[in-house]
Amino acid sequence: MLEISGGYSAFRLLGGLGLGALFSGIAWYLRALTASGVFAATILGGLVFGFAGLPWAILLVVFFASSSLLSRLFENRKRDVMKIFAKGDRRDLAQVSANGGVPALIVVALAFGLSVPAAWIAFAASLATVNADTWATELGVLGPSNPRLITTGQKVPRGTSGGVSFLGSLAAFNGALLIALLAALFLGPANLFLVTSVLAMIGLVGSYVDSWLGATVQAIYFCPSCKKETERFPEHTCGTKTVHRRGWRWLTNDWVNFLSALFGALLAAGLFVALGMG
Repeated sequence: MLEISGGYSAFRLLGGLGLGALFSGIAWYLRALTASGVFAATILGGLVFGFAGLPWAILLVVFFASSSLLSRLFENRKRDVMKIFAKGDRRDLAQVSANGGVPALIVVALAFGLSVPAAWIAFAASLATVNADTWATELGVLGPSNPRLITTGQKVPRGTSGGVSFLGSLAAFNGALLIALLAALFLGPANLFLVTSVLAMIGLVGSYVDSWLGATVQAIYFCPSCKKETERFPEHTCGTKTVHRRGWRWLTNDWVNFLSALFGALLAAGLFVALGMG
């Protein structure tokens, strides 16, 4: 079993940057990352591998690989919905930072004295949250019926920020479960079911927090030409300038992802410390 002991290593940092650049280059070639996304992913990979080690890097790679794969599946069926989302399926610097920023902060804190069990649990929970949200977004829009707004229960068009559905929730849970199970296996057989279950549920709850933020305070715009709400600013995909409709202008979808990941990490760390496991 690989040790999750962590600890900074300059050799691992350089190796992580090299491996990060390699995998990011492949992702760019496969059109999963933009040029700025390659830069961000390379730095993120170097930080995680250099400040923590291989198990932490594996968890990160599983998230990015699974989420990128789902982003490319059923592209034709998701084409109309993509006009609502702020960005396409190629992740840029802001998206990589939003999803990987909290894990990066955790491994840096690990190097400055944060206890390994608490750091590992928080790290895994943040990735379980963003993986849950990504799986819900990519698969939930394929459901047979429109989602319902998490705040009111009102039916809304597919892709609407804050919309939830049974299929989306099921996808979110499975996305969180993938990260949770892998994280629990690295910890060893003791409390395997408990750790997996709690981390998976935290990831699911974190994805609901993401939806709640999307429904209440995320910046949403309106395209006068298409007569549709969108996350895109300053222009819609049709080229028309979008008009701010509601939410805080600074709170983009990237910030929503970052805040939900932070929520998942803090909730998991606090819960596991309270249970005497962190």
